[in-house]
Formats: sequence, structure tokens, C-alpha cells
Amino acid sequence: MKAWKVVLQVVVVFGVYAVCGGLTNGVKDNPWLSLLVGALTVAVMTFVYRWAVRRTENREVTELRGKEATSATFWGLVFGTLMFLCVIGNIYFLGDYKVHGIDSVSGAIGLIGFMAAAASTEEIIFRGLLFRLLERGTGTYIALVLSGLVFGAMHLLNDDATVAGALAIAVEAGAMLAAGYTATRNLWLPMGVHFAWNFMESGVFSTQVSGNGDTHGLLDATLSGSHLITGGEFGPEASIYSVVFGMLLAVCFLVVAHRRGNIVPRRRAERVDTLAALAR
Repeated sequence: MKAWKVVLQVVVVFGVYAVCGGLTNGVKDNPWLSLLVGALTVAVMTFVYRWAVRRTENREVTELRGKEATSATFWGLVFGTLMFLCVIGNIYFLGDYKVHGIDSVSGAIGLIGFMAAAASTEEIIFRGLLFRLLERGTGTYIALVLSGLVFGAMHLLNDDATVAGALAIAVEAGAMLAAGYTATRNLWLPMGVHFAWNFMESGVFSTQVSGNGDTHGLLDATLSGSHLITGGEFGPEASIYSVVFGMLLAVCFLVVAHRRGNIVPRRRAERVDTLAALAR
């Protein structure tokens, strides 16, 4: 694909991402508007991505096929929920997570929209564009490492960011979500995983998300104890448990990808277009 077409894809999608991000942040204190804007962001971002890729690559956008959306998103929600429950469950049994009661039902509702917008935009940007385009030239594994590091580095811009937290996200989220895309060759599954993790973390268990400050979700709860276990001010994403369970899920996805023949070797990286077209 010609360089100008890559630039066009990135400019169009990033432009819409910037507008949607501004709207989402602007209404985040209103739960019902946040829910509405979040749903609209998902619809707009998927439409724009499909349009940009179809126009520049002259192909069916198989990574966002509608017939796979329900099933792949469902399994993504299952994996993301179970992964976070494993993390917070271990922290809880060590006595470092304590629930004091109910905090905010409306806050949880608003976070559904906010996290849906975040999951859809970040997956389209980092897996749909960055990982997919890198994979063409470098193969799956190098693209997985590079895109994961970029994804982790992006979180250094957050208020309570730490280098340890960014590195943890590069592994447990950046690499894991790219592995999920590789296994399925669609973006619905990583979107589901991403949303479920973020919503469970903030909307249900009311912990910090990537150093972005306190959240007011369903439960009134506190984290305390070793930063290695709890993630400290960065939140559970910097916990050693998140890294361990994220790596385990990434390995599972890569095993599936190998069995399906979805791994793109470096010398044959051009196979990715064929793999995407044949993805089920």
C-alpha cells in the first residue's frame, strides 16, 4: 500500500478520534450524556475506520465484519471480566482491597459510555491501525512488541503515571490485545476485552484506571498495601497479578493464532491481507 494511503487512513481516523475524545471528556460528569456519547463514539469510529480502510485498501474490512460482532464481543467481555476478577480477587484475599458499601450507581452507568468510547477508539487506533500496519512489514511478533510499547508509553501522559505501570500495560494490555486480534483477525474481541477490563476496574470495583485518578463506580472501596500487589496510585494495571494474568491470556491467544495459521512471519509479512480476507 502506498505511503500516502497510510497517511490518509491515520489522518482521517485520528481526526475523528480527537473530536470524539473531546466530546467524551466534555460530558463525563453527566452519566446519561456520557452513555449516549459513548454509544455514538463506537458507531462513528467503526464507520469511519471501515470507510477509510475500504477507500485506501480497496478491500472488505474483515476485521470489523458485522456478522462476527456479537459473538466476538461477547467472548471479549467474558475474557476481560474474568481477567480482572482474577486480579482483584487475589488482591482482595491478601487483604489489600476492602469494600465499604455502595458508592454510585449513576457513576457506574456513566462509566459504561466512557469506557465503551475508550475501548473502541484505542483498539481502532492501536490494533486496527498501528499493529495491523506494522505487522505487514515486520511480522506478528515484532509488531506485537512495538505496538505494545507505544501503547504503554501513551499512558505515561496520565496524571499518576509511572514507568512501571506503563511497562505493565505494554505487556498485559498492548501485547495481549494485539494477540487477541491476531487469534481472531477481528477488532471486536479486543474491544470487548478492553471494555470489560476498564469497566470492571472503574465502574464496578471503583479503582484507578492507568493513573487517571479516583473513580466513583458501583462499590465504595479502597486499595492499600504493597505497590507490587495493588499497583499503587497507578491502579491495579500496575499490579504484578495483572502482568501475570495478562501474559497468560496473551499466550493463550497466540496458541490459537498458531493453530489457525494467523501468525505472520517477518519474511512473509505480506500474507496478512490474505489472512484477513480468510478470517472467520
